[in-house]
Amino acid sequence: MAKDYYEILGVSKDAKPDDVKKAYRRLARKWHPDLNPGNREAEQRFKDASAAYECLSNPEKRKIYDEFGEDGLRAGFDPGKAREYRKWTQGHGPEAEPSFGRYRSYEDIFGNMFDFSKAGDYSARRSRKGSDIETGMTIDLISSLKGVSTRIAIEKPEVCGDCKGAGVRTAAGAALCPACRGTGKISVADGPMEFTRTCPQCRGTGRTIAVCAGCGGSGQQSKTEKIRVDIPAGVREGSRVRVAGKGESGPGIQTPGDLYLIIHIEPHPFLKREDDDLLMEAPVTLAEIMAGAKIVIPTIDGPVTLKIPPQSQNGQTLRLKGKGAVNPKTKKRGDFLVRLQVRVPKTKDEKTLQAVKEMDRLYGEDPRAGLEL
Repeated sequence: MAKDYYEILGVSKDAKPDDVKKAYRRLARKWHPDLNPGNREAEQRFKDASAAYECLSNPEKRKIYDEFGEDGLRAGFDPGKAREYRKWTQGHGPEAEPSFGRYRSYEDIFGNMFDFSKAGDYSARRSRKGSDIETGMTIDLISSLKGVSTRIAIEKPEVCGDCKGAGVRTAAGAALCPACRGTGKISVADGPMEFTRTCPQCRGTGRTIAVCAGCGGSGQQSKTEKIRVDIPAGVREGSRVRVAGKGESGPGIQTPGDLYLIIHIEPHPFLKREDDDLLMEAPVTLAEIMAGAKIVIPTIDGPVTLKIPPQSQNGQTLRLKGKGAVNPKTKKRGDFLVRLQVRVPKTKDEKTLQAVKEMDRLYGEDPRAGLEL
């Protein structure tokens, strides 16, 4: 059964890109396999949400999906030919082309009309490079900064093993096809022009056929494959990581397509990426920020000692050069920024409170002087 991507994400068909993104992140946090180990339902829901987001977050894919549904996202689907096919069927009536699955029908009608020497020859049309496949992958911020090697399971279409990609099967001793009377060809007239093409009812076999039960007539089956992927250090949100040769493959395809992983990065509670710099807010004591101190800061390279100058201010940002994120293109690293955040102790001790009040005379002026709207 076809899946409704809008329903999976819980958004309306006119949802804005930000709403689609928020809905996906909410579901990703809820159903992520790392948070639901061993839960197959959670794993499937996460896969469905990722597939829905990959489609609806891409304006071109979303437009095609809105027009053709899931068929429009199949490998090798041609929207232009599909529209022409729709016009053709409207002009010739539904009896002109029995359907064996929308994807194969779109492909067959135009392959027959414009390539008579190979009309209906499915394997000849597919002797080519396989289509590329895109899928989403969610990783944490630290993994995106350091890079990570892992194994993932992906579902991808492969040529149906039952019908070898034909989409149909011919039973032994089958009767002659009533449409072409066993010739495998039918005449097609268009005004003064007349030509023949492969019979769409028997697919050129000349015998009665049945839709393949294994693939429902599409000629493809979805199979799960576990593959090893290497995510390079420094990838950003939305980066496309190529895994060569892991796209569409199967009989008739000389060179497999590629797999592209669209990277989504989960936010970190203490660290934030800004271009190639990394920003962390570090709590400090009143004494450390006034008198100066050396504090230890965790970085992606390990702990680093940071010197706080005397008389620093709350919110002041200090910089650790070259400790930021790797730029995937230049391979240069940004800086690690530390924003000081003063933490005041919670106490009711009278002596402490009196000492703090004595400090007010050190300001010399009203700290809110000039504060106005």
